[in-house]
Amino acid sequence: MSSSSTTSVHVTALDGLVNVNSLFTIAVFVGLSLTTPGQRSLENRTSCDAGIDVAKKLLVFEVVSFSFFLFSSLVAQGLKLAINLLNSKDVDEAFRAHINLKALRFGMLGSAFGSVMGCVFLVLSMVNVIQIRLGMLSCGSKSAVHSVAALVVLVTTALLVYISTAVYAFLH
Repeated sequence: MSSSSTTSVHVTALDGLVNVNSLFTIAVFVGLSLTTPGQRSLENRTSCDAGIDVAKKLLVFEVVSFSFFLFSSLVAQGLKLAINLLNSKDVDEAFRAHINLKALRFGMLGSAFGSVMGCVFLVLSMVNVIQIRLGMLSCGSKSAVHSVAALVVLVTTALLVYISTAVYAFLH
């Protein structure tokens, strides 16, 4: 594979990563906006209502998730900027650059790590949103348990696929 086509693939991958991180960042703020302290759950039992500690954990997980997504996006944008600056002499060949492939690969791995960690903390925050809205898991709210189970199974599966393909691409 030539250097120019390799760089084109990297730029496309970085674009996709930044776009996905943007969507996840929106999810962070939607999660924050949907919860208010002292909110009653839909379970209609006061024992199932989440306390202030759950709301605090939600806020912490949302901020940490946002931080990881921002880290990932900034690393990806930095790599794209480096590629584009290296190309600035040849405007007609926007996707060709001579860049240290080891640095590019480690930067992409760091960006992928940030996205994975952002997803982990987003799931943790969504578990707290579910507990605030549907009832605490500890009180046996079936809706909350089923929602959390589906969330954890699906996201864990997707993350395993993502990590596997990222590691495979990194090693080959």
